[in-house]
Amino acid sequence: MTVASQVKQTLTSLKGARGTLRVYSTQTRDEETRAMFTDALEVTHSIIDDLESRLKTLEFEEPQYKGN
Repeated sequence: MTVASQVKQTLTSLKGARGTLRVYSTQTRDEETRAMFTDALEVTHSIIDDLESRLKTLEFEEPQYKGN
């Protein structure tokens, strides 16, 4: 498995986790818990942005990985 495909797989997993966190944050009634989920969403979003940027770099440096 190439590095690019591993990064893509990680991105897919993180996006799924982000969706789950979003659901939990909207369903909870406790404000402290909601704030915790919101913070986790922000961190997850930041990581996803970083990995997407890294993936673009990988695809630019190694064109054979693009679209795989």
